[in-house]
Amino acid sequence: MVKALTFKGDKKPKKRKRAAADAEDGPAADNGERQLKATKSAKEDEAENPDDDDSWVSAEAVTDVAGPVMFVLPTEPPTALACDANGKVFALPIENIVDGNPLTAEPHDVRQVWVANRIVGTEHYRFKGHHGKYLACDKIGLFSATSEAISPLESFLLTATPDTPGTFQVQTLRDTYLRVRSTTKQPEVRGDATDVSFDTTLRIRMQARFKPRAKTSKEERAREKISRRELEEAAGRKLEEEEVRRLRRARREGDYHEVLLDLRVKGKHDKYG
Repeated sequence: MVKALTFKGDKKPKKRKRAAADAEDGPAADNGERQLKATKSAKEDEAENPDDDDSWVSAEAVTDVAGPVMFVLPTEPPTALACDANGKVFALPIENIVDGNPLTAEPHDVRQVWVANRIVGTEHYRFKGHHGKYLACDKIGLFSATSEAISPLESFLLTATPDTPGTFQVQTLRDTYLRVRSTTKQPEVRGDATDVSFDTTLRIRMQARFKPRAKTSKEERAREKISRRELEEAAGRKLEEEEVRRLRRARREGDYHEVLLDLRVKGKHDKYG
């Protein structure tokens, strides 16, 4: 289910089970103890439910890009690619940012948010604005967001910048690039650059719950959670502390079965040696 976008400073509703726990504690419970329980419960909820993580992180690879994203443009001060309800595309200053660092940028305005999806069967991406229309670039390099359908004008390639990790190029199907150029009034965004340069190099911020690596980390943590009893059952004997650590490390690194086999062989030698 698609969840509503949230921004920094928004109040989060209390979760049901936390409210129920407070009710069970009753008026006799100590306020400090209840606050500690609530804090612990919140941390457990975040750890157990990464799909609820609405924080913003940086895309590190093209394959990361999915869901709500924010294009941080190479301007000073930093701006984000935005569009209004009429489909006009422009650079909007970023307010949620720490010391001008693009790695901390978060949207403060829904106009800065685009929903990224890879077009099925291709390497191309489409980007939908907050008003339900798609980002497009015409043949002379003008951007707009007025179309409800996908054509070559609304299709883009994302490529990682070879010499600057964590940055990207947005390429049209005419092999030109999105670029931003500073002017006396406000930065101008166009799609007519023929070469990669500083002006075409941008960062992509995205919601953490859509980043594939976050899910991978959860799976890795789950693999680490195995009891000593389970390991000893798999090995068929009591294990020493160093052997338990070795098996748990092997589960993280992917060679668990090989290490387990070695320990079984060692156990047989110790028994009959």
